Amino acid sequence: MQTRTDPLPKPKLGEPYLLTPGPLTTAYEVKQAMLRDWGSWDADFRAMTASVCDQLVAMAGDTAGEYTCVPMQGSGSFAVEAMLGTFVPKDGKVLVLANGAYGLRAAETMRYLGRAYTLIDKGDYMPPRGDEVAAALDADPAITHVIAIHCETSSGILNPVAEISEAVYARGRKLLIDSMSAFGALPLNVNEIRYEAMVSSANKCIEGVPGFGFVVARRSELEAAKGRSHSLALDLHAQWAYLQKTGQWRYTPPTHVVAAFLEALRIHAAEGGVAARGARYTRNRDVMVEGMRSLGFETLLKDRWLSPIIVTFFCPADPNFVFADFYERMKAKGFIIYPGKLTVVDSFRIGCIGRMDEHVMRKVVQAAKEALAEMGVTSAAPPEAALTERAKLAA
Repeated sequence: MQTRTDPLPKPKLGEPYLLTPGPLTTAYEVKQAMLRDWGSWDADFRAMTASVCDQLVAMAGDTAGEYTCVPMQGSGSFAVEAMLGTFVPKDGKVLVLANGAYGLRAAETMRYLGRAYTLIDKGDYMPPRGDEVAAALDADPAITHVIAIHCETSSGILNPVAEISEAVYARGRKLLIDSMSAFGALPLNVNEIRYEAMVSSANKCIEGVPGFGFVVARRSELEAAKGRSHSLALDLHAQWAYLQKTGQWRYTPPTHVVAAFLEALRIHAAEGGVAARGARYTRNRDVMVEGMRSLGFETLLKDRWLSPIIVTFFCPADPNFVFADFYERMKAKGFIIYPGKLTVVDSFRIGCIGRMDEHVMRKVVQAAKEALAEMGVTSAAPPEAALTERAKLAA
C-alpha cells in the first residue's frame, strides 16, 4: 500500500468540500462520467451493471461464488428496507442493535413492515457488544435475525460487527449488516465476518454519487426469499431474478449514477482498494481530531470508538457560539459540515470521507479557528453537563 505525500486534486468548479457522511466530495472524473446518456436496456449498460455487481462481490471477498450483488434504486434507506423486507420471513423476528439514529430507523422500518422485533438501544455513546447479543438471543428463541449497523454516523461509533457476528452464528441465528457508511473503506470480508446480507450505497466510501444502494447477499438466502417481500418495488429477490434472466434492472435504473459509480470503482482500485481508502480516511480523522482538540473542542466519543468516517463534537458552551452562524462561516470558507443528531446535548459532525486528504483537514481546522475568532468565541470547551452526561452514559 502506497502512502500519499502529495495533496489530492482540489474539487473542480469552485465547489465546497462536503464534510458529511454522504453525499460527499467526488472526483472530477466521477462527475464527468455522467455527461453521457445510456439506454437502460442497451447491451453496453447491461455490461456496466454486471461489472458493478462483480466488483462489489469481489470487494466483499467472495471467491467461492456463494454471494451475489443486487443493486436497488433509491437512497440507502430504500436498500435497507428492501433487505429487511426480503430476508426476514413474515413469521420471523429481528433483534435490532441500535446506538443512534440509524439503528432506531431499522426498528421503525420493522414496525412499518409489521414484523416482530426487539431492540437493544445503547444510546449515543456506546456500541452493542457480543455478550449482550448472546444474552438477548439466549433469552428469546423466537429471534431469527439480527440487524447491526457497521458505522453509526449519527454519533460516529464504529460498531464491533465481528464479535456480534460470532455471537449470532454461535446461536444459530442470521446476521444482516447495514454497512452504509463503512463498506469500501473498512473490512467486511465474508470469509472473516459471517453475514447473510450487507447493504451499502453508491455515495459513501466508494465515492460515487447518490441514486442507488446495493445488497451483497448469500445466494441461498436470496433463493429462499421468493415471495417474501412486502413491496413490489423493493423486492430484492424479484430484482435479482430479473437481473439473472435479462441483465437488466426491473424498473428504470439511475443510468448516469451507475456510470459515475463505475468510474468511482476504478479510482478506488487505483488508490489501493479498501485498505488504502481506509488508511486515508483514518489519517483524515487523526489530523482533524488532533487539530480540533487543540482548539478546545471535545469529541463525543472516546478514541477507542472513533470511526474514520465521521466524528461528533460537542458544541462549545461559550454563549457567542451559535451553530447556524458557525455553519455559515465554515461554508463561506469552503467547508460544509453536518449538524448533530443527538437528543441529549448540542453537537455537530465533521466527516472524514470523500475526495480529500490530510492537507484538506488541516485547512478545516484553520477555518474552524478563524470562525471561532470571528464569532468572538474565546473557548470551544463544551458545557460541563455534556461531559457529565457522557461520563454517566459511557460508564
